Amino acid sequence: MSRLADRAVAAFGTALLPPEHGGPAPAQFVERVGRYVEQLPATQRLAVRAGVLSLAAASYLTTGRSLPRLNPADRARVLGRVAAVGPDMGAAVEGLKAIVLLANGADAYADELLARAQGHDPARPDAALTVTSSTDSPSVVTTDAVIVGSGAGGAMAARTLAQAGVGVVVLEEGRRWTVEEFRTTHPIDRYAGLYRGAGATIALGRPSVVLPMGRAVGGTTVVNSGTCFRPPDAVQRRWRDEFGLDLADPDRLARHLDEVERTLQVAPVPLDIMGRNGNLLLEAATALGWRAAPIPRNAPGCGGCCQCAIGCPRNAKFGVHLNALPQACAAGARIVSRARVERVLHEHGRARGVRARRPDGTAIDVLADTIVVAAGAIETPMLLWRSGLGGHPRLGRNLALHPATMLAGRFDDDVYAWRGVLQSAAVHEFHESDGVLIEATATPPGMGSMVFPGYGAELLGWLDRAPRVATFGAMVADQGVGSVRSVRGQALVRYDIARADIAKLRVAMEAIGRLLFEAGAAEVLTGLPGATAVTSLPELREAVRRSDPASLHLAAFHPTGTAAAGADPQICPVDPSGRLRGVDGVWVADASILPSCAEVNPQVSIMALALAVADNIAGAHR
Repeated sequence: MSRLADRAVAAFGTALLPPEHGGPAPAQFVERVGRYVEQLPATQRLAVRAGVLSLAAASYLTTGRSLPRLNPADRARVLGRVAAVGPDMGAAVEGLKAIVLLANGADAYADELLARAQGHDPARPDAALTVTSSTDSPSVVTTDAVIVGSGAGGAMAARTLAQAGVGVVVLEEGRRWTVEEFRTTHPIDRYAGLYRGAGATIALGRPSVVLPMGRAVGGTTVVNSGTCFRPPDAVQRRWRDEFGLDLADPDRLARHLDEVERTLQVAPVPLDIMGRNGNLLLEAATALGWRAAPIPRNAPGCGGCCQCAIGCPRNAKFGVHLNALPQACAAGARIVSRARVERVLHEHGRARGVRARRPDGTAIDVLADTIVVAAGAIETPMLLWRSGLGGHPRLGRNLALHPATMLAGRFDDDVYAWRGVLQSAAVHEFHESDGVLIEATATPPGMGSMVFPGYGAELLGWLDRAPRVATFGAMVADQGVGSVRSVRGQALVRYDIARADIAKLRVAMEAIGRLLFEAGAAEVLTGLPGATAVTSLPELREAVRRSDPASLHLAAFHPTGTAAAGADPQICPVDPSGRLRGVDGVWVADASILPSCAEVNPQVSIMALALAVADNIAGAHR
């Protein structure tokens, strides 16, 4: 960053985490934040710089003095006053707080994270993959089928087609990571390198929603929680009956779901590695008489190091880079990494291949008559628009995010939420009735500290008490009200949560609070302005009732629906077999074809539907 921006970051650091009360020295804070910010895309990098400079200016205008010249209590009060100016300013301050706490926390706990990463031998070695970096690939490649994206959908399509004797090339924008890198690379570099946009993608709206998406060989399966729920029967029937997606018929989809679970080796989280965070959830649910159980995951050999979100350092989490992709390669598929697909090549209504770009901007043309787009719910519409294939009026619409909120409880004894499985146990009591799925979920140590309220000494106090904090989250089954648009070639994601879904979030927050208090929490952190910490259930209910939806802290990890598959050509850009309407030879097999929110973590749903689409493609090649 520039010297001026560095000084502004240092000033922000002295207000947020004052060194007088044990916070990092300004130079160390600047180094920690700069390490992450320099890996952000240019737009986000400029926004961070502008944000800290604006805060520095606001401080001077408010007090006539720069932040470092104020005493620690006054610095914290200045941040509080700026954040209270209005919802937009409050969101901006909280956004900057989240970024710098992520960077600072990852570095502060780096030694512990790396020690735990290296504490046990890998559960399995890296898989044998036929991967060529785009820099080493010929500029023209000819094959039968090209698959755009190597994540959950793309990997299953690649395996099915390769095993059917179809020549397959998989193009992946990210690179291949090794287990040794997960064991030795600094946590913030893993986070920045494994996520699109260094993990700083935002769906704009009221409230804005953080939207992390993986970018690596193996896609988001490399960085997700490993949670593997089947889509509920009611969801499968809705997709079949309301959208005419016969692939989702429960009797027909069942064999694909079975195959996905076999491929991923899905099994419930063992209680002995779950950790206290998950056990507290199960104990509280039992006391309340609520339905709950360990979460099914694809993690044979998991040791509970809580690093799923930044690449498993034991290769225990069984993402598709360890099963479906090596099986595809064994059958002849080839993967080209670090290749961003620019557009689908087509003429006279027929697919002819794709053009991709190497990091240096030079082109690779992969010529094929079959194209499988599996770039995800955000990037798939973008690719189709760039290709001149985005004429359907509903492409990019119908975006569901499965938004999530989190509450934390402070206990009188140690919890160490990060010593165990990142996502370990679930409460199903409100799932069918309210569309609310509650999960015990933690983050790698230090990287989830944005849950803590306040600034200055108050915030540092909470960071010191982090070992005694349990964290439970909830996701709500949302309506497809979001959208993706292309603005100057960049994806603009817009999501204004529906009023009915806000009601679900309120149900979720109250239910999580009940669980935390039942588990023995002395107080609960809500994240709500004016009542960040409550000590009773009535107090929580009142805070939730008074909450402004724009003030909610939301994240989302499951974007779906932007190229919905179904029978009605007016509302579904993709037909019931998985073909993109309007062109021959282009298929879609990723989260974008799910017609509505899957209501559970969607990895298994995506993979099963991709298998069904791939069967149709293989049939067309016979």
